[in-house]
Amino acid sequence: MPHPNPIVEEDIKNILDDSILSRMDENSCYLISGASGFVASYLVESLLRINDISEKKCRVIAIARSEERFWKKFNHQKNNPNLEFICRDIVDDLVDLSGLGVTHIVHAASKASPRFYGVDPIGTLKANTVGTLKLLELAGSSQASQFIYVSSAEVYGQTSEVPTSESGYGYLNPTAVRSCYAESKRMGENICVSWMEQYGVPIKIIRPFHTYGPGMDLEDGRVYADFVKNIVRCEPINVDSDGSAMRAFCYLKDAIKGIYRVIYYGEAGEAYNLGNDEEELSIKNLAELLQQKYKDRVSTVTFQKSELLSGYLPSQVSRICPDTTKLRNLGWAPETTVGAGFQRTVESYIHELG
Repeated sequence: MPHPNPIVEEDIKNILDDSILSRMDENSCYLISGASGFVASYLVESLLRINDISEKKCRVIAIARSEERFWKKFNHQKNNPNLEFICRDIVDDLVDLSGLGVTHIVHAASKASPRFYGVDPIGTLKANTVGTLKLLELAGSSQASQFIYVSSAEVYGQTSEVPTSESGYGYLNPTAVRSCYAESKRMGENICVSWMEQYGVPIKIIRPFHTYGPGMDLEDGRVYADFVKNIVRCEPINVDSDGSAMRAFCYLKDAIKGIYRVIYYGEAGEAYNLGNDEEELSIKNLAELLQQKYKDRVSTVTFQKSELLSGYLPSQVSRICPDTTKLRNLGWAPETTVGAGFQRTVESYIHELG
C-alpha cells in the first residue's frame, strides 16, 4: 500500500534501487525490533514495498511494545498479508518465535533520545544489552542468515579524531549516568561479535550519526527536532546554547539506503559509520538557515537557556562528524543536502496537520 504522506511515499520509492533489489533473496523474512521507531519504520515500509515492485517476496515481522502506537503509524498497512505485528518487549524471551522462518533480524529497538537517560537509565541500557542477547538467541534458533545491530555514534565518546573512523574511540566515563546509552551500545556491539565468534551467527554493526527526517518525534528534545517543531508551529526558533556545537546531519532516506548497503554488501563482523559528512554545520548555522528558509513561519532566532525536559542529559561533545569511507566503499553516498532534507521534513509534518 502507498504511504498516505506524499513525502514519505516519494522517499520509499527512491530507497529500493536495482543494486539493492538484485542482491535480495527470492523469499526473505525480516524481523525488525523497535518497528514503530523513527529509523525502523522506514525499513518496514521499504521492505513491504518490495512485494509491489519485484517478483522477490518479503515478509516483515514487526516487534514493538505498543500496539496502539504501531498501528497508528501503519494503519495503511493493516490488511497487508506480508506484515505481522507482535507486541513484545525484546528483553523477554523470544525463542518461541523461531518457527516463523526469519531470515534477517534488524535490532533497532532503543531509547535513543537523551530525554530518557536521566529518568530511565536501566530501561535504556537493557534494550541494548539484554534485548540484544535475546534477539541473538532467536537468530541462532531461527538459523537467520544475518543479524544487523543498529548501534550509535555515541560509542566513540569524546574523541580527538574528527571526522571519526570506525576505530576512533575516545573517552567515555562509565560512572556518569548519561553513559547508560553509549556504554550499553558498546556492550551490545561486543555481545554481537562475541556471539558471532562463539556461535557463528553472522552479524553486522551500523553506527548512525545525527539522522533526521519525516517521522522523528518532535517532542524528542534534540535541537534539530525542536527546530522543525518551531517551524511547523510558526514559533520563533530558540537555540538553548551559543550554537557553536558542530554536527553532521543525514536525511533519513539516505540513511536507510546506507543500511541496505551494509545488509547486502557489508562484511560480517564489521562496523560501519552512517552519516552525512558532507553536511556538517553548527547548530547556530542550522537555526539561521532554517529561519531564512521559513521567514513566513519563523520570525527570529534567539539564543537563551531554557528549561530542559525532565531527565534530559545533553551531549558534551562539541563536534561530531563521521568518516564514511568504509560505507562509501560499498557504493553508498548521501544524496540530500541539509536545506533540501529539512524542507522535506517540514513539509511532511505540515501535510499531516492538514
